[in-house]
Amino acid sequence: MEPSAREPLLRKTSSSYQTFPGSTVRRLDSKYLRSLHNKRLYLAVFAAVLGNFSFGFALVYPSPVIPALEAHPSPALRLDQHTASWFGSVFTLGAAAGGLSTMLLNDCLGRKLSIMFSALPSVVGYALMAGAQGVWMLLLGRVLTGYAGGVTSASIPVYISEISHPGVRGMLGACPQIMAVLGSLGLYALGKYLGVQGQEILGLVLDWRWLAVAGEVPVLAMIILLCFMPNSPRFLLSQGQEEEALRSLCWLRGRDTDYAQEYEQIKDSVRKQSRRISCAEIKDPFIYKPILIAGVMRFLQQLSGVTCILVYLQSIFKKTSVILEPQYDAALVGLVRLFSVAIAAVSMDKAGRKILLFVSAGVMLVSNLTMGIYIYYMPDSHNSTISNQTLVSSANLPAEPTNYITLIPLLATMFFIMGYALGWGPITWLLMSEILPLKARGVASGLCVIVSWLTAFTLTQFFLPVVNAFGLEVPFLFFAVISAGNILFTGCCVPETKGRSLEQIEAFFRTGRRSFMRSYENIIGEVFSE
Repeated sequence: MEPSAREPLLRKTSSSYQTFPGSTVRRLDSKYLRSLHNKRLYLAVFAAVLGNFSFGFALVYPSPVIPALEAHPSPALRLDQHTASWFGSVFTLGAAAGGLSTMLLNDCLGRKLSIMFSALPSVVGYALMAGAQGVWMLLLGRVLTGYAGGVTSASIPVYISEISHPGVRGMLGACPQIMAVLGSLGLYALGKYLGVQGQEILGLVLDWRWLAVAGEVPVLAMIILLCFMPNSPRFLLSQGQEEEALRSLCWLRGRDTDYAQEYEQIKDSVRKQSRRISCAEIKDPFIYKPILIAGVMRFLQQLSGVTCILVYLQSIFKKTSVILEPQYDAALVGLVRLFSVAIAAVSMDKAGRKILLFVSAGVMLVSNLTMGIYIYYMPDSHNSTISNQTLVSSANLPAEPTNYITLIPLLATMFFIMGYALGWGPITWLLMSEILPLKARGVASGLCVIVSWLTAFTLTQFFLPVVNAFGLEVPFLFFAVISAGNILFTGCCVPETKGRSLEQIEAFFRTGRRSFMRSYENIIGEVFSE
């Protein structure tokens, strides 16, 4: 299509979020999308999200390990309340450092090589924890695996977004969260197996060290598979490698498809943003609005408490005297999380991002409020044996007979994780990779990850002291207030990106529209009018 013929298609109407005339776009997109072969695209995404599997595995590593290290016979490895708090939280500090370095890595090495680079600190970190002879080795291992997680957090969503097409970008955008959940589930399962059953079956002392050894496997698989995957066509074009970018898109879409049209559209977008972002351009709403939206979403996502709950999950269940063993509770929560993320993956390209964000925040609000009220009004008889115990040390107490009212914290946590996994988990990462402008995507994605993990570090570091000083109900009531804020922020600031190409989304922010809410209402009107 000639440039002169494309220009009318770039006009936007004044009343709706339409970068192209609706009927024309649907006709062109549907015909093109039906012709695509997605098998290689899915393979490339799978290779990348193995990094998220390792991230999910490493994130919840303290959950079964802290109780074991609290009772460790060696004083050099035994954790007290202070060191246990650092062991749980220092991972997020490493992740923030990883996000900071990714601001440079994403634009210098590219998305794929940045993901591959994360394997090095991950392998070294797991090795340190597996062979730890002192607490300092455990903490350094957590920092390095956290650093690797920060790099993958900033690189993988961008890589997936840039190699995907609008027909499947929502579904594939949820894959990082799905794999992170599978990684957490794998950790819980291995923690149970290597703890008791492994000793019975193999007659060996298979302790927490083997969990670190198991964490090496997905990292090695990821780096091997990624060696055979292409880099992002958009990144290659930004580096002036046009032939390589065309080959990459051809490999991802299939030789017998009309990928040349998509290539020209991407090339035109990259050409307009070939220059690096300057300080003066940051004042442009096209630049700062999407960065601000993505950054605040990452901030609110962590303030909702998900990292604290996942890291200290077994200890929280012990503290609330849940009727089942904490290991089984953690596995149930992980399964609910996996099921919910799968629903989100299927629904994102149908229901839209914004509807799921509303539902997600509402469920988290009710769940956190229920948990906080339950803990506050829990009968003294339930709490008498653990009232003088810290959250971590209570995890070593034997389970006590309780009645079925203690299922309330388990159900509340399951619903919280379900709500988070439906929207504010996967969609926050997806929107970050969708709305950030190409010329600032590498730097801005790293900045968002820094905001995310510094917030997570602060929360996980102060979670145990706040619980021990004021009670477990205080953090959950705080998380409920944040969830209410998430609803307001979604309604006022978050744009709908369902079914839009990255080029269309960038054009949307260029218009300088005053109200995202008005544009969203128009989309809803269009959906119901069809």
